[in-house]
Amino acid sequence: MTTRRTFLKLVPATLGACALAPRLLADAPPAAVEESDPAAAAIGYKKDAANVDAAKYPQFKPGSTCAGCALYAGKPGEAAGPCMALANRPVSAKGWCMVWAKKP
Repeated sequence: MTTRRTFLKLVPATLGACALAPRLLADAPPAAVEESDPAAAAIGYKKDAANVDAAKYPQFKPGSTCAGCALYAGKPGEAAGPCMALANRPVSAKGWCMVWAKKP
């Protein structure tokens, strides 16, 4: 049975945990996009452009990777970065998808 004294001790701790939770969760990086993700599969995303089936994706051109795409917002030299086509979730810089557009 919970007494009033126990209840009054738990309330501040619970409120403190509730106040800190959003800060702790906000610092967690978003999960990298997997090829099996429904949104990624819909646009033919591949983590490595070397694995793209040119017969299935005739618009693919060798050398076109996420790092050279206008929708990729990663910094030069990074292994991964956010992609606007996939809600700014991280994709591999070596990847490719059907919405690839050359950076200006």
